[in-house]
Amino acid sequence: MTIIAAADGSALGNPGPAGWAWYIDENAWHAGGWKHGTNNMGELMAVLDLLNSTESVREQPLQILCDSQYVINCLTKWMKGWKKKGWKKADGKPVLNQDLLKELDAALAGRDVTFEWVKGHAGHPLNEAADTRANGAAKAYQAGKAPQAGPGFTKMPDGVTPGTATTAPGRGEAPTGDEASGMGPVDMALTLEAEVMDAIENGDRSTLKVLLSPQFRGVSHRGELVNAALVVDAESGRPVADGVERLLEEAVSSSVVQLAYRIHRGDSSSVVTSWWRREDAAWKCFFRQETPES
Repeated sequence: MTIIAAADGSALGNPGPAGWAWYIDENAWHAGGWKHGTNNMGELMAVLDLLNSTESVREQPLQILCDSQYVINCLTKWMKGWKKKGWKKADGKPVLNQDLLKELDAALAGRDVTFEWVKGHAGHPLNEAADTRANGAAKAYQAGKAPQAGPGFTKMPDGVTPGTATTAPGRGEAPTGDEASGMGPVDMALTLEAEVMDAIENGDRSTLKVLLSPQFRGVSHRGELVNAALVVDAESGRPVADGVERLLEEAVSSSVVQLAYRIHRGDSSSVVTSWWRREDAAWKCFFRQETPES
């Protein structure tokens, strides 16, 4: 008997307060979130939690309805190639959300899982139910409240359709903070630093406005002191990075992380040092320096 479930994610601000949820029926659903994350992180986490929650019935086929082409392509098309390249994309950049993707890769092993794309906000009952719960979790974190976690999933007696039990113990209370995404401070900083790097290369000022602290200060590759408003201009016109080498990842405390990595651009390279901290329950980059190597 195939289990059919919808999985969805939500982020207010993207990144911002984020939520995720999967839904089978009113007696079998689960939601959670964290204080700061992206929509794609929520979409991936919803699938990962669904797989983990249904591990007790892994012998049954599972059909997952998603309105995210990103999730479906990641898990059915791109992941195999990324693994062969050491979790790097064709352009040499590190794959975003790779910690979640690695967990998903392990959770999918040996499972009979199919994915079906459904159009979001188009009245599909399972998708709408998952979307409502994911969005509700994101709004709960935005308000500083615990989200409604739902009943979870429990293995049904033989002959009973999964998700129709009147009680379901689930997996306990939804985790809070970064733990809900399976990410500690370092993993969260790494994910968001990759988004900063993409935003700088693409001139995406709106994303940088969200990711950089209002007190941000940086040093450009030319040695110029820059604030958040000047980052794009200071780095514009440069070749796209064709390789990244991670050098240092350290949680100085539970709310401060230091990163260092080497960027390769053709025949040249430079080292970036980046500092992240929690500011009003959100992770923000407050210092970033790029130093060319001779």
